[in-house]
Amino acid sequence: MEVGFVGLGLLGQAMVRRLSSKGVKVTVWNRSIEKAKASGFPYVENLEDLSKNEDIIFLCVKDSQAVEAILTKISPYLKNKIIINTSTNSVSKVLEFHRLVKENNGFYLECPVLGSVIPAEKGQLTLLVSGEKEVFEKVKPFLEILAQKWFYLQTPGKATQAKLINNYLLALMMEALASAVVLGEKAGFTKEEFLEILESGVGNSYVLKVKKEALLKESFVPHFSLENLVKDLNYAEELFKTFSGIALEGALVKELYKIGINLGIKEKDFSVIYQVLKKLASLTIKTKKGGDMIKNEVFAALRGIWEITEKDIIFDVLGLTEEERKEVFNLPKISFTDEKNLIFSEVSCII
Repeated sequence: MEVGFVGLGLLGQAMVRRLSSKGVKVTVWNRSIEKAKASGFPYVENLEDLSKNEDIIFLCVKDSQAVEAILTKISPYLKNKIIINTSTNSVSKVLEFHRLVKENNGFYLECPVLGSVIPAEKGQLTLLVSGEKEVFEKVKPFLEILAQKWFYLQTPGKATQAKLINNYLLALMMEALASAVVLGEKAGFTKEEFLEILESGVGNSYVLKVKKEALLKESFVPHFSLENLVKDLNYAEELFKTFSGIALEGALVKELYKIGINLGIKEKDFSVIYQVLKKLASLTIKTKKGGDMIKNEVFAALRGIWEITEKDIIFDVLGLTEEERKEVFNLPKISFTDEKNLIFSEVSCII
């Protein structure tokens, strides 16, 4: 058994190790040739050589732009080749990839995965597969090494739709969990005891199970990076628009994750949203006049996520006086344009 593999990010490396451990000869190519050399696996320096020599090629790369560049480059060598794309892509681009490979007499399977590094190393991924049934059956022995479960959805685009909706839900659940923990701590609970309480109630979930240790230790070693989650949320937003859907909660949560990117922690695991929310919960906004003005609830509103007025109920909840409300509306809306310091012309956010 022999395959080519393109992309040696965290997930790609885990999948290569798993395939190799089960006797599959894997030849790799990576954009950074140094990473390919350091992997310890057979490698080629030129992508074209991989496509010429291997009949089955896995892709596990960052985004649709990277996939498009790869497929375009190897298009002269796609005849009778099978491309298994495990990357998460936008639905519109995936449909283009199906056409591109077919037009060059090759076969394309979109095959995004549910699960990250540890499940990949253990062969416990879940695969979502769209493409020709005969091709799927032909490569199933490889997929069985990587996954404990798969869904064959056949129609092009369906696997990607399912993956994006799954990651959309994942983002919401992680943010809700992190927000609940931050609130519990603000209320005086220890993190340990509040997580135990959540485990005994409706908070008991797969997300809590796999991210509990990260939250406890505040060690956010990447299994699924914050940057990649935001990328998937952008693709999910495109999917919502396709069906004329409005996802207000998704738009808000995406903005919260983007704060993490602006804080320079995009490569950490997406569960680092806990630290982002913890910082926001202790946020003070200072004006040029000096002195604390308002707390984190209004901070979110000022960022322009919501269009608010001076009569908005949020000010009643916070007990702001009429004079304080006017001072709020004399400030410019805050947007995270200064990625390093979060310093603005009229307002500085002290985190």
